[in-house]
Amino acid sequence: MIRISQLKLKVGHTKEQLFEEIIHQAHGKRPVSWQIVRKSVDARKKPQLFYVYTIDAEFENEKKLLSAKKSKWTKPSVSNYIFPYSNSKEAGMSFKEEKLEERPVIVGMGPAGLFAALVLARAGFAPVVFERGDCVETRSEVVEHFFETGELDEESNVQFGEGGAGTFSDGKLNTLVKDKFGRNHFVLKEFVKHGAPEDILYEAKPHIGTDILKDVVASIRKEIESLGGEVHFRTKVCDILCEDIAGRQNSQIKGLLIEKDGVRTKYPCRNVIFAIGHSARDTFSMLHEKKLFMTPKAFAIGVRVEHPAHLINESQYGKEYPEELPTASYKLTHQCESTDRGIYSFCMCPGGYVVNSSSEKGRLCVNGMSYHDRAGRNSNTALITTVTPEDFPSDSPLAGLEFQRKYEELAYNIGNGKIPVQLFGDFMKKQVSTKIGTVTPSIKGDWQFANLHECLPDYVCESLLEGMKAFGRKIKGYDAEDAVFSGVETRTSSPLRMERNKKFESNIKGFFPCGEGAGYAGGITSAAMDGIKTAEAIAEKILTQN
Repeated sequence: MIRISQLKLKVGHTKEQLFEEIIHQAHGKRPVSWQIVRKSVDARKKPQLFYVYTIDAEFENEKKLLSAKKSKWTKPSVSNYIFPYSNSKEAGMSFKEEKLEERPVIVGMGPAGLFAALVLARAGFAPVVFERGDCVETRSEVVEHFFETGELDEESNVQFGEGGAGTFSDGKLNTLVKDKFGRNHFVLKEFVKHGAPEDILYEAKPHIGTDILKDVVASIRKEIESLGGEVHFRTKVCDILCEDIAGRQNSQIKGLLIEKDGVRTKYPCRNVIFAIGHSARDTFSMLHEKKLFMTPKAFAIGVRVEHPAHLINESQYGKEYPEELPTASYKLTHQCESTDRGIYSFCMCPGGYVVNSSSEKGRLCVNGMSYHDRAGRNSNTALITTVTPEDFPSDSPLAGLEFQRKYEELAYNIGNGKIPVQLFGDFMKKQVSTKIGTVTPSIKGDWQFANLHECLPDYVCESLLEGMKAFGRKIKGYDAEDAVFSGVETRTSSPLRMERNKKFESNIKGFFPCGEGAGYAGGITSAAMDGIKTAEAIAEKILTQN
């Protein structure tokens, strides 16, 4: 197999033309087989637009070809992930028959919990999963009901339920996490196996979309169950039950207090993965009372901003761009002189929607989502400013959580329970908007005009004012006065970190913090990868503990 990089063809080419270019690059030799490894758009020389490929191709007499191409071609280095532990006698591990009864428990079924359960189920551990929200099929109905009526279910919503918060997002799968063991590619391949489009394996900016991701998540769950795993929905963990370890200051988890249909019961267990997501505030508080080691961490807050999708497309591709190109994305950053803080775009949703992503009554926050086709009339992104523990009201591990709640309550109040919306021109004047301009908001849930200065810190507002002007110099029309702001974006990442050691265990033995809520991930793919790593740790402990 040979890896061919920087293979460039004009946008609009056919698959046959790509194949012919591979043959041309190989001096007329036809590949035995080939596949796309990476595909991106090169728009640096607008209006000339190109697709740039990395290809893996198999040839006869590859040694001669590599010698002729010298450094231009390489042998690909591919890491195929293999879960290193198996709960079976054939695995050659330190194994005892009674270990079969040591079933790992997973709390939360977002990407981290989902993939932890998947690899453990395949390895024969028959994991038990407790998820406070609904299965994704029911959850979709509950969320749509919320968008239509404003009636919030605090246990099943955009934040809670099978698939986690990422299910109602753009389904972006890019990550900056290094992947020398192949976990990232494993996650992508599993998504494809369960119904995601194959192009996520090679697109430079892969995404699935909410509409497809729902089915993918349900399919993975069904495999977990077919392998002996159990998934319990509408089952909330209210408490952890611990016992002291003789002669030591820490304790050992011995069970969970779970609630289902209003009935609380004790569930005995000694090893639990907590993958609860970044919005399980009541669970954070419970764990703090149990003296789980946690520390506050930085996150970011701001607004969602909407522009016409064609405006972003024209900026990125040129005015006469081909319709076949994907709806354009962007990444913007600016260091503000007025506040000495950075402002940047985050979770950009091409052709998407702003979503009411609230999970607590009396509080309101927003997020962004897209369907797979990204065909919505607007593109939106979060414009956010980092806040640190120095900005929080105290030094408590929960101080960032209280910081979020403060501004979510303000957003709820100024919008009378609806998403508060303001045109950028009116934001500059600190006045409530009275009518929309050329940008009609694309919003899931009711919205109302309000003054967003009333639900954001002053330094965030000042950063937005300076940042929008700076971004208008990079993307023409970005700072148009009728660009639409929606508030408030607060759930960019977890406001705390649950401390864990090199074996992924907390100060409470048997407690394994995991994923974005624990402070170790920042998106679907990185959370799934952390779930896999944590599953490895818990499997090793179960198989080797005395």
